[in-house]
Amino acid sequence: MLNEEAESSTSTRRGEALLHSPTHVAHWTNAKNPPPYGAQHRQEALWEAGGNEALPPRWQQYEGSDGGTLYQDDTFFITSSNRPLPGVRLDYPEDLVVPGCEWHISPLGRSYFVNHNTRTTSWKKPKPERPAGSLTPECIIEGHSECMWSLAYLKASCNVMSASRDGSIRQWKKDGEAVGKPWYSDGGGIATMAVSPDDTMVVCGSADGRLRLWNIKEGSMVGDPWEGHDAAMRCLDWSPDALEIASGSQDGTIRRWNPDTGRQIAPPMKTSHGWVVAVKYSPQGDKFISGGNGAICVWSRDGKLLIEIKGHDDTVTSLCWSEDGVYIFSGSLDGTIRKWRSIDGKELVVLRGHTKLVRSICLTPNERYILSASNDYSVRIWDLETNQPVGDPLLHDDEVFAVAMSPDGKYIASAGSDKKVYVWSLEAALERFEVGVLVLWCHRILF
Repeated sequence: MLNEEAESSTSTRRGEALLHSPTHVAHWTNAKNPPPYGAQHRQEALWEAGGNEALPPRWQQYEGSDGGTLYQDDTFFITSSNRPLPGVRLDYPEDLVVPGCEWHISPLGRSYFVNHNTRTTSWKKPKPERPAGSLTPECIIEGHSECMWSLAYLKASCNVMSASRDGSIRQWKKDGEAVGKPWYSDGGGIATMAVSPDDTMVVCGSADGRLRLWNIKEGSMVGDPWEGHDAAMRCLDWSPDALEIASGSQDGTIRRWNPDTGRQIAPPMKTSHGWVVAVKYSPQGDKFISGGNGAICVWSRDGKLLIEIKGHDDTVTSLCWSEDGVYIFSGSLDGTIRKWRSIDGKELVVLRGHTKLVRSICLTPNERYILSASNDYSVRIWDLETNQPVGDPLLHDDEVFAVAMSPDGKYIASAGSDKKVYVWSLEAALERFEVGVLVLWCHRILF
């Protein structure tokens, strides 16, 4: 029954994750090595307290956006619709990045991975080999103790800010030097943040459903947390005129706030998204868009639904606008990036190339390229003139949840499950691609 449920579950549930800070309960019973390849287990739990009726240490159970029950291993930050029991496969077929691998749990309550290619098992999540000669980041920044969900650049300094499931926000120079001390929230993991248009404030949304406003220069919280949402925060955006902030939550609502008072400026907007995962104001500030399950919704500034844009086969995770407000771009758990005409929702382009879920997208300042971050451990650069990927993927050691572009158009920041911020040179990535194209052209001429 459990395996049948796994096969019938959708990728929407694969892409969901609980935002609360990881549990710190009993540790695993000691086991030096994972179960051997080919081991058969009875569905009998031997972990401490409760057996089959209790979750293993560092696991959580919660309700997904479709009402189904999900189980999350806080060690690897991966989710299954199957209750963790020995002998039960926990991943979905072909869900792990390395083909031929499976996720299981040992009788003692620790996740392990089976590799049918090498006929081995390991406590470590499998990752693909990095191709020889692949582009390396300019800098890898370490400091957070848990995965990162959100990144943002500051315009004046081009410093990058990172928000993490460890409950902190940090600021970094492009060479990885920390700026000041971390800012810690008491609301659990931070899922989202947005920088004010004048670079003076940051608003963040946490697992406790509350918003918090921070003064960037002082590194301190302004006033008390803003209360209203009934579930964890998922997305935030600041209007271009800085007069309001829009927030989206797992409670299915969009709320709009006065940043000067921390009070809501209108009644909550109930959506059809289930979880509201993305929200973004137009550059002109007269509209905003939202995404989650189902259609992308285009709203007027005063909260009236203007159009619904349908086309994605799964949850919309990230949204952005062209600077003139004519086009909308979206990334989805269906693994695609799409371009739409904002006035009528006509689909114009579908970009395919990622092998797993797309988590985050953003445009370069000149709007020639769009960047995407994915669960396939990569960031990709797409040329919007040719609608093709540019060069090889920019590779991480784990799933990538956030990508941001520096205001000067020089650097890409990306982060995710491996708890590191990678800083890449866009120029280096484009140069490598151009050299590769030239070599290929010469080879065709000569041979």
